[in-house]
Amino acid sequence: MKMEEIQFRRIELGDRDILHPYFQKFPSGSCERTFANVLLWSRHYPVTFALIENTLVFRSTEEEPSFTYPIGEPEAVKHTLDILKSYTVERKVPFVLYNVTKEQFEQLETWYPGRFEIEYQRDYADYVYESEKLATLAGKKLHSKRNHINKFKSTYENWSYETLSNDNLEECFQMALKWRNDNKCDENEDKNAEMCVTLNALRLFEELEFVGGVLRIDGQVVAFTIGEPLNEQTFVVHIEKAYAHIQGAYPMINQQFVAHECLQYQYINREDDTGSEGLRKAKLSYRPAFLVEKGIVKEKQQ
Repeated sequence: MKMEEIQFRRIELGDRDILHPYFQKFPSGSCERTFANVLLWSRHYPVTFALIENTLVFRSTEEEPSFTYPIGEPEAVKHTLDILKSYTVERKVPFVLYNVTKEQFEQLETWYPGRFEIEYQRDYADYVYESEKLATLAGKKLHSKRNHINKFKSTYENWSYETLSNDNLEECFQMALKWRNDNKCDENEDKNAEMCVTLNALRLFEELEFVGGVLRIDGQVVAFTIGEPLNEQTFVVHIEKAYAHIQGAYPMINQQFVAHECLQYQYINREDDTGSEGLRKAKLSYRPAFLVEKGIVKEKQQ
């Protein structure tokens, strides 16, 4: 296949049946590797996709053109990498791969020893936790988290948890709109993009086969969370929103959601911290089992 024959195009909801099987057959630990995540964020980043030699490839044109590591059988992946390399040579642009995991880079090294280098981006490393530990918060290291939960329960005796469904979807949508106003999301481009993704996730909740949880106090929705299976061992939490003025609402929805919806999975991927110091501190405080590191791959300068 020649590169000029390849048509990269925008991702649409109707592409789920084309893309989802690739993610299922060739699972990854990276939070980006789901159809829902790619679809929702493609409205804010210039990302398109193409099927090349029985592999799935995404292309970003945010800065210089770059590609994801192809998804498919190893032999097909190597063939596609050669095609992408020829494409960049013809256009006299650098060969760049993004969101490359350690396992993918190791595979690249076996095929092209010493030819490429990777720069891992700490801001985009996923935090992965043992689901049982998030549900029970057992042990000395999570003692403070248990205290937050206990304080929440004693402060708000009339609290309840329920699974997110069509019955409470609209209430979550209204809570999200209030959260957006409270946090002045319209004044910040990144916050606004994240809020658009949240609202669209609620709009497409059924179509994207999401799983969610809802926290109430005195019958009012004060927090909700949304995620989906990433692979057989891991569930990924994409969205978590709670009112900041309700102390303990975030730890509570986190713990309750895992305890009720996710214990059939060994791990919970809670995505990255995007370089936010506060978010990094909060995510590290839950003691991740490991991080899924991802980086940018370029050819070494000869």
